[in-house]
Amino acid sequence: MAPRGLSLEEKRTKLSEIFHESKDFYQLKELEKLGPKLKGIVSQSVKEVLQSLVDDGLVQGDKIGSSNFFWSFPSQRGTIVQNRLDNAKEARTSYEAQLAELKVAIEHERALRPLSDSRAAALEQLTSTNKQRAALQEEIDAYGACDPVKVEERKRAVTLAHEAGVRWTDNYSILLSHFTRQNGMDAQDIRRYLEIDDDYEDIF
Repeated sequence: MAPRGLSLEEKRTKLSEIFHESKDFYQLKELEKLGPKLKGIVSQSVKEVLQSLVDDGLVQGDKIGSSNFFWSFPSQRGTIVQNRLDNAKEARTSYEAQLAELKVAIEHERALRPLSDSRAAALEQLTSTNKQRAALQEEIDAYGACDPVKVEERKRAVTLAHEAGVRWTDNYSILLSHFTRQNGMDAQDIRRYLEIDDDYEDIF
Protein backbone atom coordinates (compact mmCIF):
# COMPACT_ATOMS: atom_id res chain seq x y z
CA MET A 1 0.00 0.00 0.00
CA ALA A 2 1.45 3.37 -1.04
CA PRO A 3 2.26 5.76 1.83
CA ARG A 4 -0.29 8.52 2.43
CA GLY A 5 0.79 11.98 1.31
CA LEU A 6 1.04 14.85 3.74
CA SER A 7 -1.97 17.10 4.21
CA LEU A 8 -1.61 20.84 3.75
CA GLU A 9 -1.64 21.43 7.51
CA GLU A 10 1.05 18.78 8.02
CA LYS A 11 3.18 20.41 5.33
CA ARG A 12 2.74 23.80 7.01
CA THR A 13 3.82 22.37 10.37
CA LYS A 14 6.86 20.60 8.94
CA LEU A 15 7.98 23.60 6.88
CA SER A 16 7.67 25.79 9.99
CA GLU A 17 9.86 23.28 11.85
CA ILE A 18 12.68 23.89 9.37
CA PHE A 19 12.72 27.56 10.40
CA HIS A 20 12.23 26.94 14.12
CA GLU A 21 14.81 24.18 14.45
CA SER A 22 17.52 26.03 12.56
CA LYS A 23 16.57 29.63 13.49
CA ASP A 24 17.98 30.66 10.14
CA PHE A 25 17.01 32.56 6.97
CA TYR A 26 16.21 30.78 3.72
CA GLN A 27 15.47 31.48 0.07
CA LEU A 28 12.69 29.64 -1.72
CA LYS A 29 15.07 27.48 -3.75
CA GLU A 30 16.80 26.40 -0.52
CA LEU A 31 13.49 25.43 1.05
CA GLU A 32 12.53 23.48 -2.08
CA LYS A 33 15.66 21.36 -1.50
CA LEU A 34 15.34 21.07 2.29
CA GLY A 35 11.61 20.30 2.29
CA PRO A 36 11.89 16.87 0.62
CA LYS A 37 15.18 16.06 2.30
CA LEU A 38 14.32 16.93 5.93
CA LYS A 39 10.52 16.77 6.15
CA GLY A 40 9.24 14.72 3.21
CA ILE A 41 7.49 17.69 1.60
CA VAL A 42 7.22 17.40 -2.20
CA SER A 43 9.45 20.07 -3.75
CA GLN A 44 6.71 21.32 -6.10
CA SER A 45 4.39 22.12 -3.17
CA VAL A 46 6.91 24.05 -1.04
CA LYS A 47 6.15 27.41 -2.71
CA GLU A 48 2.40 27.08 -2.12
CA VAL A 49 2.86 26.00 1.52
CA LEU A 50 5.35 28.81 2.16
CA GLN A 51 2.94 31.40 0.72
CA SER A 52 0.13 30.15 2.97
CA LEU A 53 2.38 30.61 6.02
CA VAL A 54 3.33 34.10 4.86
CA ASP A 55 -0.35 35.00 4.31
CA ASP A 56 -1.15 33.90 7.88
CA GLY A 57 1.75 35.89 9.30
CA LEU A 58 3.54 32.77 10.53
CA VAL A 59 6.52 33.34 8.24
CA GLN A 60 8.09 36.71 7.47
CA GLY A 61 9.68 37.59 4.16
CA ASP A 62 11.77 40.43 2.76
CA LYS A 63 13.68 41.25 -0.38
CA ILE A 64 17.39 41.88 0.12
CA GLY A 65 19.05 42.96 -3.07
CA SER A 66 17.66 40.77 -5.83
CA SER A 67 16.81 37.84 -3.53
CA ASN A 68 13.81 37.09 -1.31
CA PHE A 69 14.55 35.72 2.18
CA PHE A 70 12.11 34.10 4.58
CA TRP A 71 12.31 33.44 8.32
CA SER A 72 10.20 32.42 11.29
CA PHE A 73 10.90 31.99 15.00
CA PRO A 74 9.13 29.73 17.55
CA SER A 75 7.80 32.71 19.49
CA GLN A 76 6.16 34.17 16.39
CA ARG A 77 3.08 31.94 16.49
CA GLY A 78 2.53 32.67 20.16
CA THR A 79 2.77 36.40 19.47
CA ILE A 80 0.14 36.15 16.74
CA VAL A 81 -2.24 34.19 18.97
CA GLN A 82 -1.72 36.69 21.80
CA ASN A 83 -2.42 39.60 19.47
CA ARG A 84 -5.65 37.95 18.34
CA LEU A 85 -6.65 37.37 21.94
CA ASP A 86 -5.91 41.00 22.85
CA ASN A 87 -7.98 42.21 19.88
CA ALA A 88 -10.87 39.98 20.92
CA LYS A 89 -10.73 41.33 24.48
CA GLU A 90 -10.73 44.93 23.20
CA ALA A 91 -13.72 44.20 20.98
CA ARG A 92 -15.58 42.58 23.89
CA THR A 93 -14.88 45.59 26.13
CA SER A 94 -16.16 47.92 23.40
CA TYR A 95 -19.35 45.88 22.91
CA GLU A 96 -19.99 45.76 26.67
CA ALA A 97 -19.64 49.55 26.85
CA GLN A 98 -22.10 49.98 23.98
CA LEU A 99 -24.54 47.59 25.66
CA ALA A 100 -24.32 49.55 28.91
CA GLU A 101 -25.03 52.80 27.02
CA LEU A 102 -28.07 51.24 25.35
CA LYS A 103 -29.43 50.04 28.67
CA VAL A 104 -29.07 53.54 30.14
CA ALA A 105 -30.81 55.05 27.09
CA ILE A 106 -33.68 52.54 27.38
CA GLU A 107 -34.19 53.30 31.07
CA HIS A 108 -34.12 57.02 30.32
CA GLU A 109 -36.81 56.66 27.63
CA ARG A 110 -38.92 54.54 29.98
CA ALA A 111 -38.70 57.25 32.64
CA LEU A 112 -39.94 59.81 30.13
CA ARG A 113 -42.88 57.58 29.19
CA PRO A 114 -44.37 56.13 32.40
CA LEU A 115 -46.86 53.33 31.79
CA SER A 116 -50.02 55.09 32.96
CA ASP A 117 -53.51 53.69 32.45
CA SER A 118 -54.13 56.04 29.55
CA ARG A 119 -50.84 55.08 27.85
CA ALA A 120 -51.56 51.38 28.34
CA ALA A 121 -55.00 51.85 26.79
CA ALA A 122 -53.52 53.78 23.87
CA LEU A 123 -50.97 51.06 23.22
CA GLU A 124 -53.67 48.42 23.33
CA GLN A 125 -55.77 50.44 20.89
CA LEU A 126 -52.77 50.82 18.57
CA THR A 127 -52.19 47.07 18.59
CA SER A 128 -55.85 46.41 17.84
CA THR A 129 -55.88 48.98 15.02
CA ASN A 130 -52.79 47.46 13.43
CA LYS A 131 -54.42 44.01 13.50
CA GLN A 132 -57.58 45.39 11.86
CA ARG A 133 -55.50 47.14 9.23
CA ALA A 134 -53.64 43.89 8.44
CA ALA A 135 -56.95 42.01 8.15
CA LEU A 136 -58.41 44.63 5.81
CA GLN A 137 -55.27 44.55 3.67
CA GLU A 138 -55.59 40.78 3.35
CA GLU A 139 -59.22 41.20 2.29
CA ILE A 140 -58.26 43.81 -0.31
CA ASP A 141 -55.55 41.50 -1.66
CA ALA A 142 -58.11 38.67 -1.91
CA TYR A 143 -60.35 40.84 -4.10
CA GLY A 144 -57.44 42.19 -6.11
CA ALA A 145 -59.06 41.05 -9.36
CA CYS A 146 -61.88 43.55 -8.78
CA ASP A 147 -59.53 46.45 -8.23
CA PRO A 148 -60.81 49.31 -10.48
CA VAL A 149 -57.27 50.04 -11.65
CA LYS A 150 -56.69 46.42 -12.65
CA VAL A 151 -60.11 46.23 -14.33
CA GLU A 152 -59.27 49.34 -16.37
CA GLU A 153 -55.92 47.82 -17.35
CA ARG A 154 -57.67 44.67 -18.59
CA LYS A 155 -60.18 46.74 -20.60
CA ARG A 156 -57.32 48.62 -22.21
CA ALA A 157 -55.58 45.35 -23.07
CA VAL A 158 -58.76 43.99 -24.69
CA THR A 159 -59.15 47.19 -26.74
CA LEU A 160 -55.56 47.00 -27.96
CA ALA A 161 -56.00 43.33 -28.89
CA HIS A 162 -59.19 44.15 -30.81
CA GLU A 163 -57.48 46.97 -32.71
CA ALA A 164 -54.61 44.66 -33.60
CA GLY A 165 -57.07 42.03 -34.85
CA VAL A 166 -58.79 44.58 -37.06
CA ARG A 167 -55.47 45.67 -38.57
CA TRP A 168 -54.49 42.09 -39.39
CA THR A 169 -57.92 41.46 -40.92
CA ASP A 170 -57.56 44.54 -43.12
CA ASN A 171 -54.04 43.48 -44.14
CA TYR A 172 -55.35 40.04 -45.09
CA SER A 173 -58.12 41.55 -47.21
CA ILE A 174 -55.67 43.86 -49.00
CA LEU A 175 -53.24 41.00 -49.72
CA LEU A 176 -56.02 38.70 -50.92
CA SER A 177 -57.35 41.33 -53.29
CA HIS A 178 -53.86 42.10 -54.64
CA PHE A 179 -53.04 38.40 -55.12
CA THR A 180 -56.25 37.64 -57.01
CA ARG A 181 -55.71 40.62 -59.37
CA GLN A 182 -52.09 39.73 -60.05
CA ASN A 183 -52.69 36.02 -60.65
CA GLY A 184 -56.24 35.97 -62.00
CA MET A 185 -57.40 33.52 -59.35
CA ASP A 186 -60.75 33.30 -57.64
CA ALA A 187 -60.75 34.53 -54.02
CA GLN A 188 -62.91 31.57 -52.93
CA ASP A 189 -60.31 29.10 -54.24
CA ILE A 190 -57.60 30.85 -52.24
CA ARG A 191 -59.76 30.85 -49.10
CA ARG A 192 -60.41 27.12 -49.44
CA TYR A 193 -56.72 26.40 -50.04
CA LEU A 194 -55.73 28.37 -46.93
CA GLU A 195 -58.68 26.92 -44.97
CA ILE A 196 -60.06 30.39 -44.20
CA ASP A 197 -63.82 30.62 -43.67
CA ASP A 198 -65.94 33.18 -45.47
CA ASP A 199 -66.87 34.90 -42.23
CA TYR A 200 -63.21 35.56 -41.35
CA GLU A 201 -63.56 39.31 -41.95
CA ASP A 202 -66.63 39.47 -39.70
CA ILE A 203 -64.93 38.04 -36.61
CA PHE A 204 -64.28 41.51 -35.22
